[in-house]
Amino acid sequence: MADLLMTLAVLGGTGKEGKGLAYRWAKAGYPVIIGSRSAEKAQAAAAELAGKLDEGAAVEGMDNLSAAQRADLVILTVPYAAHRETLETVKPALQGKILVDVTVPLVPPKVTRVHMPPAGSAAQEAHEILGEGVEIVDAFQNISFELLMGGETVACDVLVTGTTKEARADVLTLVEAIGLTGWDAGPLENSVVVEGLTSLLIYINRQYGSNHAGIRITGVNK
Repeated sequence: MADLLMTLAVLGGTGKEGKGLAYRWAKAGYPVIIGSRSAEKAQAAAAELAGKLDEGAAVEGMDNLSAAQRADLVILTVPYAAHRETLETVKPALQGKILVDVTVPLVPPKVTRVHMPPAGSAAQEAHEILGEGVEIVDAFQNISFELLMGGETVACDVLVTGTTKEARADVLTLVEAIGLTGWDAGPLENSVVVEGLTSLLIYINRQYGSNHAGIRITGVNK
């Protein structure tokens, strides 16, 4: 059962991935705040999700900073071009919290080629920007929006890297809450591999005419 005391903020939650994750957590019973640069846009997205959920689901929308201030745990789902600006805007509100960074450093139009920033990955860049007062966890990059919004079982695992084992364990609970299988994939430095897989999966989707390529961990009993 969801911990109803934990409020989640999905910054960039008006985009496809953010909206899909927000939908799954709200459906699982978590209070969810949709964050956006525009409070009006966030409120519209929250109303759209509320229309797809059972009565009583807690979804609201507000600007990114207000959402981060209100939340116990924050999920960042903005495009890479908005990554640094968004983090700098909400930095004071994230201190002492966990940030789940779902950002992938894609460089359009060459999104099928792996491109990593000087810090190593988007998540490592977030760690540099926010400092030691924020636990950073990298997860959910390889789950398609269509599958999240569909509501059915998703045939894709979630690799979770992060600054501490405790923070990774907290996020693995959120993974399981929305019906996915998560794996502790080690320290934040391993986020280079997790984020890089996204470009590879985009390539496979285009090569084979799919939208749902994912990954599964095999050979391990869990």
